[in-house]
Amino acid sequence: MNVIPLNTHRTNTRPATGDGPTAAELATIEAEMPVLDAEVDLLDVQIALLDRAPNELDARRLRRAHRKVLLARIEVANRTTGAPEVA
Repeated sequence: MNVIPLNTHRTNTRPATGDGPTAAELATIEAEMPVLDAEVDLLDVQIALLDRAPNELDARRLRRAHRKVLLARIEVANRTTGAPEVA
């Protein structure tokens, strides 16, 4: 019987030793945490809107959550590329 791994698109070539992420991987995750937090907030708003028609307040919350994700992505991109900050 051949077992096919579920995650065949894995980019990490490090053998799975069960030791957990490296310090560099943890640093990368930590640097991206503002984006992850903003995306979770956006998902919360989207979930809240699944069972009802959005009103004006909901639309504002959704726009604010989208803007927060975009600003977090800009901040992370500027920090990692060394490019001048986008206003």
